Amino acid sequence: MKLSILLPSRIFASHDNVGHLVVETPNGALGFLPRRRDCITPISAGILTYRHDDGVERYVATDTGILVKTGLEVSVSVRHAVASDDLDELQQIVREEFLQLTEREQNVRMLFAKIESGFIRRLAEYRHE
Repeated sequence: MKLSILLPSRIFASHDNVGHLVVETPNGALGFLPRRRDCITPISAGILTYRHDDGVERYVATDTGILVKTGLEVSVSVRHAVASDDLDELQQIVREEFLQLTEREQNVRMLFAKIESGFIRRLAEYRHE
């Protein structure tokens, strides 16, 4: 199979000769082999595991998204993804990414709070005129 992992801004990874793939879905883990029927499924945040024909398993931590399988092509579209061949290393990378994401979310929330308070202040000034 050909596996493509897509992010909103770029192609995260593209792999040929994938013999086996497992993703987490809202209903549990779902495995894919080359002859599996075509399908579309939502995927949950978790670990996507795939194996090339060489037998080595590789891991990708993903955010929620969607998987589309058509023929021998599998496309996974997610917001965030990080990859490693070692689960311990992947866990550390995910922790670091999560902390960075949390800081960005806090900054965005503060920015929106400032915009909102400025809008409310101007609206109150307009009503008093």
